[in-house]
Amino acid sequence: MAVPKKRTTKSRRDKRRLHIFLKKPSLAKCPKCGEFIFQHTVCSFCGSYKKREVIDVLSKMTKKEKKKREKEIRVKEKEGEEVKMKRPLSWQGLSKKQ
Repeated sequence: MAVPKKRTTKSRRDKRRLHIFLKKPSLAKCPKCGEFIFQHTVCSFCGSYKKREVIDVLSKMTKKEKKKREKEIRVKEKEGEEVKMKRPLSWQGLSKKQ
């Protein structure tokens, strides 16, 4: 049976294992509610996929949970609208800011 002549150093061992590590999952924002979800999957928060409602998430909840979730969704939609409503400054507006 083969026996190594010298002990493998930590640096040599770690160089060999360099490519073995955990990667962050690639997440995308749901276009409807703004939650971070895995790409190409149905949003578990609002039940939509590609801006279409696929699953009725609210039907499986109790009344308290429904109210809370609906309120959160309304708040996130308002935030999204506010971001869209803000217009970029024109050249004149930029010169006034200085």
